[in-house]
Amino acid sequence: MDITTSASGSAMRRSARLVSWRWATPEAQAVLATRNLASILKYYRRVHGISQLQTGDLLGYDKTYVSALELGKRQLSDVGSLRHVAEQLALPAHVLGVTDPADTDHRAMVQFGASTVRLAEVARQCGHAAEAVAELWPLVARLEARARDGSTERDVLRLLADARLSLGTALGNVLPEERLATAAHWTAKSLDVVRAFDDRALTTTALRMHGNELRKAGLLGAAVDRLTQAAATAADAEQRAAVLPLLARAAGALGNAALFDHTVREAHQLLDRVQHTSLVNPSALYEIRLRGLVSTGRTRDAIRHAESAPPAPTIAVAPQWRVIELITTGRVRLLAGDSHGATQLLASAVREAQAQRLPHQLQRVQRTTVGALPDTHDAATHALRQLRVEIAA
Repeated sequence: MDITTSASGSAMRRSARLVSWRWATPEAQAVLATRNLASILKYYRRVHGISQLQTGDLLGYDKTYVSALELGKRQLSDVGSLRHVAEQLALPAHVLGVTDPADTDHRAMVQFGASTVRLAEVARQCGHAAEAVAELWPLVARLEARARDGSTERDVLRLLADARLSLGTALGNVLPEERLATAAHWTAKSLDVVRAFDDRALTTTALRMHGNELRKAGLLGAAVDRLTQAAATAADAEQRAAVLPLLARAAGALGNAALFDHTVREAHQLLDRVQHTSLVNPSALYEIRLRGLVSTGRTRDAIRHAESAPPAPTIAVAPQWRVIELITTGRVRLLAGDSHGATQLLASAVREAQAQRLPHQLQRVQRTTVGALPDTHDAATHALRQLRVEIAA
């Protein structure tokens, strides 16, 4: 074998690991379900755009032997050869009829992994994002290690996508602003897998969650782009309603008043048609409208809006939303010249943000109070310093 061919083989082996998610597509799953090596080899070559010669180089066989395998003229029956082929093609060994002692343990991990993701999401929604991160880190690490080793079952990669999304969202709660790109990184990694599934609901969710983390990281143009894609991809009113409040926030932060106004109007129109959630409810939209009006330079409109009583809650929301509302309302009260009212609201926000370990919200308080409410600013700074010590520990 010459040097050129050898280098090509090395590149193919790296490529197999990098694109192993291709085995999660519906077409690939149908091929794998046949357990037929000939069909699997043909599919692998077509997807990767390689010849029988290159496939032989990857597997350590000559071209004529690969051709014989694809035509069914030769069969692999010994465990060692089957395990070798599975490894080189980034396939779980059991697809080729090889029992893997690790499979039983892995199936149990997948079974309980979905429960871990659900429980972590409940913990985050209840104000325990740090605990959610602690649960998700080991699960994601184990799933990624398994994927690198060639486990490409559809349920494995779906769980990996869900776990990455949940981890990124939880990190978005507990990290300070200068580190929020890490949260966006994890939600972005989920998109690498999600696109293989051809699942509109999953794609919408991934784009929505990634877009929101981009917004929090300050990448506003990219955030609006992802959230606009999510809204366009949504298959029904429920999915679209879940995107619109986040799109409104991003549009407001970007200063796009026209998009902000249009999105808020549509979100309100959907309230009577969809089930209310932490974001899809009148109270959340009240806060989003306040913040967006300020961000788009309409302070007087925001002050007038704040003078109306906020809507009564229609659903129990996550504790962090209370902190967000306190800060936004406090900021508007300060802009209206009500220092006393602003101090009360923002002092409460500092206490609750510290208790819930929300550094990003403490940084919002800092920006709001700088040069205006020194005592509250100092309190937010002190609380943030304590949280930084905990994060670094």
